[in-house]
Amino acid sequence: MDRRAALLGLACLVLPAVAAAVPRGLALLLVESPGCPFCAAFRREVLPGYSARAEGRAAPVVPVPLDGPWPDGLALAGAPYATPTFILLRDRVEIGRFQGYESSAWFWRELGALLADAG
Repeated sequence: MDRRAALLGLACLVLPAVAAAVPRGLALLLVESPGCPFCAAFRREVLPGYSARAEGRAAPVVPVPLDGPWPDGLALAGAPYATPTFILLRDRVEIGRFQGYESSAWFWRELGALLADAG
């Protein structure tokens, strides 16, 4: 296990919930890092209208810094290592993810596929 994975495990199991709270039901973690141009593009091109779309209402965005702090009680398939990474959760358990940001059309297509798989 690499250092980041070990830290993520500790953050999920030991640290109090010091980052944004993750709601029950569906949620979309936005794992980002300072200076990430793709994260900035996502925030500029998608995030302002995200909650107005059905997908956004179904899975609210919870921003989380790559290096933490992480919300308490998450069960992830593995530690993200690049930004942005989008992790779809159901009741704080990962059910899918995709990485990167190419365009708003690409993002909505990827999120739509995850939501369709989630039912």
